[in-house]
Parts: sequence; C-alpha cells; structure tokens
Amino acid sequence: MHRVRYNQAMSYDTQVIKSYFYKLGISSEIADIYLALLAFGPQSISELARNSGVERTRIYRLMEEMTSSSLIQVEVEYKKSIFSAAPIENLQILIAKKEQEVNDLRQQFTDVHQALTEHSTHKSTTRIMHYRGNDGVRQMYWNQTKSNTESLSLLYENMQIRTGLSFFERWVRRCNERNLKFRSIIGDNFVKTQQDWYIKAGHTNERLADWQGRYLPDEIFSITHSVVIYDDVTAYYNWKGGEVFGIEIYNQDIADSQRRLFELLWSQAVAIDDLKGPETKAAE
Repeated sequence: MHRVRYNQAMSYDTQVIKSYFYKLGISSEIADIYLALLAFGPQSISELARNSGVERTRIYRLMEEMTSSSLIQVEVEYKKSIFSAAPIENLQILIAKKEQEVNDLRQQFTDVHQALTEHSTHKSTTRIMHYRGNDGVRQMYWNQTKSNTESLSLLYENMQIRTGLSFFERWVRRCNERNLKFRSIIGDNFVKTQQDWYIKAGHTNERLADWQGRYLPDEIFSITHSVVIYDDVTAYYNWKGGEVFGIEIYNQDIADSQRRLFELLWSQAVAIDDLKGPETKAAE
C-alpha cells in the first residue's frame, strides 16, 4: 500500500503534475519517485521506498528507465547509491522526444495512407481531404514531396512566411533530393510577400533546384489563394482572414482540367527573368 508522504511536504497539486507526467509517457510510479526526490532531497533506495510508497524491488527495476529519461542523478557512496532528482528542465528532453515522434508520424502518414488504400476492398475514384491549422497545411506541403509529376502552382503568397523557415528548408531539401520539378505563376501579392521576407526581414534560405516562375498582374488574373496541381491531386491553400485550412482533391479529371487552365495562364504570364528585383526570384 502506498504511503505517499511527499504530499505532506509539497504545496502544489501532485495530481496535476502526475497527469502532465503521464502525457509525457512517465508512469505513475516513476512520478511518485521523482516527486519524493524533489520533496525530500537525495535518498537511498530504502529511504526512497519509504517516502514514495513504491516498493524497493520496483524502484530497482525503474531506475534504468528513469536514468535513460534523464530524471535522476546517482552518486555512489560507501556500499550504497544515493539518488537525487535531475533538474526539472530535463523534462524538456522528453517534450522534444514527443515532438519528434509526432513529426515522424505526420511524415509517415502519406505512405501509410497509400498502403492502406491499396489494400482497401472499396476504392473510390475521388477523395477529398480536409486540413486545418498550420500543422495541417504543412502536411499538405509534405504530401507534395511524394509527387511523381511536375508540380504546377498559382501562388498567392510566400510559403515560408506561413510554414516557418525550419519546415520550409526541410521541404526544399526533400524536393531537391527527389529532383522534383516546379512551375509557378505568381501575382502582385506574392511579389509583396517576397519583398517582406527577403528585403524587409533580410531572410536567406535554401532554394528549389528546378523551379520556373512567371508573373501575372492582377488586372489580367487576380490570384486570391494558392493552388498546387501534381499527380491526380489539386490542392487549395487558404491563410487569409484568420482562417487556416486546405483541401486536397484526388481526381485525375479535375487535376487534368486544372493543368489546362494553368497552361492558358502560363502562356499569358511574364517570365521572372524579365522582371527586375530579387523579390521576384523563386522561393516557393
């Protein structure tokens, strides 16, 4: 039976803390041990068992896990070991691990989704995927790195302003590793956001290795949101008015129709090389 004495020595709500630890993947017993170390300071196994309410044999088994999670520190004294709580800031290591796990799951989702779709007994010719928030739109951009065809796009604004520099550079590197080709039509708002990013903010970043761009002024065709076409996918991105969402339509006929529209606009657009200023250079 647990005799959790640290509750008498600590002024904060241990249940709130233990709930947070649980979300980090820390078991209730490990939380009891760590909180007892915080409350009573460095202790031997016997003292720790008494103060935490966790049996000695269990503590021995849990020590390796706590050490690998950077939650405890060990000092060896004559014939015994003394354990103390590692700095609370070490919890950030566990948070970083959780973030990496989520990123890995997000990046693997497309492959898993494709594999599950191939094994599905019911297959539809059309799929519509909805995404919300910054992470959702980043997932859409990452899906684009799986493309087997040239990516065509109408760009409303500079991508990295919204996705962040770290993601953008990872996205560029992945596209370049796969030798992906891009053609984009940009409008006046895209040029402005390029100026904000490169000239006003002074950013530098990696560039797509195979990107062609043309400029289309608003009086000919006003680009109000970004559209990307690749494979059988037509992707729409919206970041305006506080709304952040995206839609992917998986349908070959729709994608082919959007390609024809793109080519018509491309024929009327002006080559980027004919424009002056670094703000018009490609950095999709």
